[in-house]
Amino acid sequence: MHPTEMQRTTDTKLKRIAWLSSQDPHKQFDCLMHHFNADSLEACFHPLKGRKAVGIDGVTKAEYAQGLDENIQDLVARMQRMAYRPEPVRQVRIPKEGQPQATRPLGISTLEDKIVQKMMHRVLESIYEPLFLDCSYGFRPGRGCHDAIRALHQHLFRYKVQTVIDVDLAGYFDSIDHQLLESILRKKIRDERFLRYLHRMFKAGVLAQGECTVSEEGVPQGSICSPILANIFAHEVIDTWIEEMVKPHCAGRVALFRYADDLVICCQYNRDAQRIRRALPKRLAKYKLRLNEEKTQMIFFSKRAYWQHRSASFDFLGFTFYLSPSHRGDIIPKLKSQGKRFRAKLKRVNEWARQVRCQEKLPVIWRRFCTKLRGHIRYYGVSFNSDWVEKFIQIATRILFKWLNRRSQRKSFTWEQFNRFIRANPLPRTKVYHPLF
Repeated sequence: MHPTEMQRTTDTKLKRIAWLSSQDPHKQFDCLMHHFNADSLEACFHPLKGRKAVGIDGVTKAEYAQGLDENIQDLVARMQRMAYRPEPVRQVRIPKEGQPQATRPLGISTLEDKIVQKMMHRVLESIYEPLFLDCSYGFRPGRGCHDAIRALHQHLFRYKVQTVIDVDLAGYFDSIDHQLLESILRKKIRDERFLRYLHRMFKAGVLAQGECTVSEEGVPQGSICSPILANIFAHEVIDTWIEEMVKPHCAGRVALFRYADDLVICCQYNRDAQRIRRALPKRLAKYKLRLNEEKTQMIFFSKRAYWQHRSASFDFLGFTFYLSPSHRGDIIPKLKSQGKRFRAKLKRVNEWARQVRCQEKLPVIWRRFCTKLRGHIRYYGVSFNSDWVEKFIQIATRILFKWLNRRSQRKSFTWEQFNRFIRANPLPRTKVYHPLF
């Protein structure tokens, strides 16, 4: 069967699950493992990126594809007789955004495990996507960072908000308790074989620095299944709690905006915010999660606060939200590039320019540089942020100019010559790709 046909057949079956879940939020699914067949697993194989890092077995996508039919049939046979066991996840550490000294763990699964995880992700997404609330934006089909940013800005613009709770969860992905997560999944899933494979995935362990460790908590960041599992856990712990338990007992309007483990809570009245702030650590502790007390803060985000302090601001998804006068003199919410992210990205440009200045010819360097700028503009090209995008382009261009002139003892350019080169090879132009209104 052609890969496109396989994909279409699998999609049809999964849409049936999604429809059943949307019709009855309390429906339980007793039989899911029949979806793990040769066609569906092969359909999950083709979209995997061949250039991604390999797991502990060292098998690449090209190598697995050489005997694809036999490999898939063998995988299906092992899954049917419960002989398939996930391999340990290879752990690497990558720098944190805006914190060059700090790192976060990234899990890399074997290719065969990625195929199974991809299918598990699709099944879980079909069951839970109809149940997720509108306040959740992370790792969901048809939703993204800019949808969350736009929704948050519109709420701040349209409704009266006295206080914003900027919530920071301490090590969320690493703190998800496996037993609690399984108990949440059992409310919807009654297929014991499916749950056993999920349990095996949790217990596969992490291989770091030659030592394999198995933990009772945490989903590896980088695993294909991790985003949907983290969303299911947060939906149960935070989203439904805010919607069903918090909002009915508040005097004013309360709104939650969550992207994975990044969340802010907007409160019409400060007294509601104070009650939520006191109750939130207790709610999280019930599920073995905790707040980062140093970074979680309450911000007075009203016109009155602006006239008193003129410094009310908070960060969300790489942007700083703040209050400022409009052209007509009204105090409105605006946003700009987050300072920490802004500086971290310029540092990365500096490191990149230093490394490639002698490795490639100027046309290649310039083409790659412009590609990087376009990526920055596409993410940060949001209403009110054009000045900061333009500032980034200017500083990044000066950084590249500095390193191009250090390719040898003799300078490559004067600034006037470099400007003539830019006019002949224009930089990407600042553009608002994501209007907020």
